[in-house]
Amino acid sequence: MALPLPSRDDLRALLEWQLAMGVDVALEEAPQDRFAADAARAQRAAQPAPQAAPQAPQRAPAVVSPAALLATPDESVSAAREAAASAATLDELRQILEGFEGCALKATASRTVFADGAPGARLMLVGEAPGREEDLSGLPFVGRSGQLLDRMLAAIGLDRGSVYIANVIPWRPPGNRTPTPQETETCLPFIRRQIELCDPEILVALGGAAAQSLFRARDGILKLRGKWLDYDVAGRPAKAMATLHPAYLLRSPAQKKLAWRDLKAIRRALEGAAPPG
Repeated sequence: MALPLPSRDDLRALLEWQLAMGVDVALEEAPQDRFAADAARAQRAAQPAPQAAPQAPQRAPAVVSPAALLATPDESVSAAREAAASAATLDELRQILEGFEGCALKATASRTVFADGAPGARLMLVGEAPGREEDLSGLPFVGRSGQLLDRMLAAIGLDRGSVYIANVIPWRPPGNRTPTPQETETCLPFIRRQIELCDPEILVALGGAAAQSLFRARDGILKLRGKWLDYDVAGRPAKAMATLHPAYLLRSPAQKKLAWRDLKAIRRALEGAAPPG
């Protein structure tokens, strides 16, 4: 005699009982050894994870020639002066820098950060050295400091298309450390030649380090800033000034009032020194 089929209520009651007893896996037609499955999972977890294939470096590191490594500091500076003086145009100077091996910073940098803006602009701005963002992009002042610099220029009606921007040192120091005096002296002939070839009417050093290098000054930036100096550009005096670096202003926003005074002085100088018609 066939047994009667369970009702819907009977099936619901059976399911609720199973859930109450902790049943969380549906039964299958073929039996499975759950203990064996657990042992296999434990064995797989104990095995070391496969090693990921090493990623290829983005670029081959630059190699400094043995002659450059053995050169004395005076020889490195002399080589830089000779190389910089041989450049007749800004493009030639860029190419010379790309091939120069007398500064060890080039071996650790991703690329040479030469300049941005308009060659031959009336206003030239010079910082100290590139940071991480600049090293990656190949352009000066593109990080947070560069964004603030753009706003500073816009406040006096200028932009990157109307100025020329460079650094004393064209290669990023490792970890954004401060360049050594020797590194600065080796790179100085290049930025001086870059200034000569750009031939600006007004030269602005951004920050104390750039001002001390370009103007051979010893005072700190708070004493140097806002004062007009004469800077020799291939025998012609150009107006020069030091102002606060945008990175300093990001750390000390209260000092923006001083930078604003400098910016207004630069704007007045540009308006009073119209280019020859």
